[in-house]
Amino acid sequence: MNLIERRLWSYLRGRQLDGWKFRRQVPIGPYFVDFVCLAARLVVEMDGESHDSEAQVVHDDHRQEWLESQGYTVLRFSDDYRDDNVLKGVVETILLALKELPTPSSPPARRGRALI
Repeated sequence: MNLIERRLWSYLRGRQLDGWKFRRQVPIGPYFVDFVCLAARLVVEMDGESHDSEAQVVHDDHRQEWLESQGYTVLRFSDDYRDDNVLKGVVETILLALKELPTPSSPPARRGRALI
């Protein structure tokens, strides 16, 4: 992971985003995705300089089409920023997407004993 991905991961890990569980560098079919919330079927991709070539753009578009055909929603962001306010905007966009997806209105409950 590059610096921007590590910074984003610090917001996504440990169910910090309204209790949603994210995983990083996950294989889905023939592809690896940067981050995924499996319960919401939400993929988050951080595109850096390596995604600028024409061949890579075609590959990324094909991968996104395949992921969407498998029922995933894909959010792609450029990682060419350094401002914390922009990163927080990315996190807010992810949270908004989680709220708008056709999933349960709240994240899956944590396993464990119920307190009565």
